[in-house]
Amino acid sequence: MIEFLFLDLDDTILDFHKAERIAISRTIGAYGAAPTEAVLNRYHAVNKWHWEQLELGRMTREEVLVGRFAMLFEEMGISVDAAAVARAYEKNLSIGHYFLPGAEEALERLHRKYRLFLASNGTASVQKSRMTSANLYRFFEQVFISQEIGHNKPSKAYFDACFAQIPNFDPEKAMIVGDSLSSDIQGGIHAGIKTCWVNPAHADVNNGIVPDYEIEALSQLESLLERRVAADNASLTGRQ
Repeated sequence: MIEFLFLDLDDTILDFHKAERIAISRTIGAYGAAPTEAVLNRYHAVNKWHWEQLELGRMTREEVLVGRFAMLFEEMGISVDAAAVARAYEKNLSIGHYFLPGAEEALERLHRKYRLFLASNGTASVQKSRMTSANLYRFFEQVFISQEIGHNKPSKAYFDACFAQIPNFDPEKAMIVGDSLSSDIQGGIHAGIKTCWVNPAHADVNNGIVPDYEIEALSQLESLLERRVAADNASLTGRQ
């Protein structure tokens, strides 16, 4: 039976793509670049590549946060202080929050039945501001942000550090739920806990990273866990 649920924040609970689009449009517009569809799409690709390098241990967090803007503006031929752009973007991203459909209601139900923990690779100041805005702290026993932990998902060291802070933790009763195969699901595999992939687009698995379970949205998690309990009980009854 699952007791400990580790939930990702971005694109699992909160709509990060919407927040990102608004924040990046404001930011690059203030630094002389038109936030056209092509520019926004290119930023998304550049940003994705940089975070993948972090997950692979090839870049530091600071190199990611600044380097993505240095690359983007260099491609556009605009000279900027990339560190200043990064700070402006974080400020814009920290403003407000946007729940994914059904996510807040799902948390209301889940936190009454399970021990919830937030597990995020996001920037600490940004995530804390968004969590406060969304009044999310009330749902979670603890919040684990990689910048504060000192390790990033999907490293086993990140999860080991989280587990060490949880009283009476049992990995056999734990599951991580998130939208990223390379961060959340691979991290759960490294840590030896169950995994559940939030996959609204029904994308295919890649790089051999296969989750234990798959849902379209957090709103489906409760029923998935209930079905798992029923299946476990049926299995036990069949052995008697």
